[in-house]
Amino acid sequence: MPRPAVNVAVRAARAAGAVILRYMNRVEGLNVEEKSRHDYVSEVDKLAEAEIVKELRRAYPDHAILGEETGKTGKSDKVWVVDPLDGTHNYLRGFPHFSVSIGFMDHGDLVHGVVYDPLRDELFTASKGDGAFVNDRRMRVSKRESLSGALLCTGFPPRQHGHLDAQFAISRALLREADDLRRTGSAALDLAYVAAGRLDGYFEPGLQPWDMAAGCLLVREAGGKFCDFAGRDGLPASGNLVAGNHYITAAMVKIITANATPALLG
Repeated sequence: MPRPAVNVAVRAARAAGAVILRYMNRVEGLNVEEKSRHDYVSEVDKLAEAEIVKELRRAYPDHAILGEETGKTGKSDKVWVVDPLDGTHNYLRGFPHFSVSIGFMDHGDLVHGVVYDPLRDELFTASKGDGAFVNDRRMRVSKRESLSGALLCTGFPPRQHGHLDAQFAISRALLREADDLRRTGSAALDLAYVAAGRLDGYFEPGLQPWDMAAGCLLVREAGGKFCDFAGRDGLPASGNLVAGNHYITAAMVKIITANATPALLG
């Protein structure tokens, strides 16, 4: 039985998803701003976030909310971490891979997570200690014990292009052992796929809390592990994230540390 807070987050995610789908065939007419180089926000992001905030505020008026578009509002150690449209660039291009991500942290501890893919109507949910589920079916990370045959995933965040040379070096080294590498454009959904065993591992530098909070909890509750590029456990303050099952994560960290710059490992 989902926790009450997860039910609230699911309602919020579905409300945001309805906004996203409503405008999907009208993207040419949307107002789009470039927050920074290659980093975009559309009016759909803002409308979807407003729907999420409305649902969360109705149920938990005393909680704080950290949203990608509106920043931090409220003063509380209980914080909802929200990305209303993870994969905005995909959405604006008509590339069918994006998601809504809602995580909940209590005194810095990941407690609840919801990632929703409105196109496929796939709902990924988790609560601390309760396991992880996709449309009410329990998820487990893959059982693969080495990089041989592994399907990995990464991303190239717009704010971290200064690390591209190192990331390409890491990717080349991983591909010498793994089967293949994907780059899909929605960190939250990529992490949900790791939790579901569709991907064996994931790594990306420069993520923000709203990109990874919900997805990291999904991975952990599905039996996996997440850490920073140096192998330190927990949600990385650096935003440099590695995730997978315990075997794959350890193997990826070994290769990453051998090829990353000190800045990525700090």
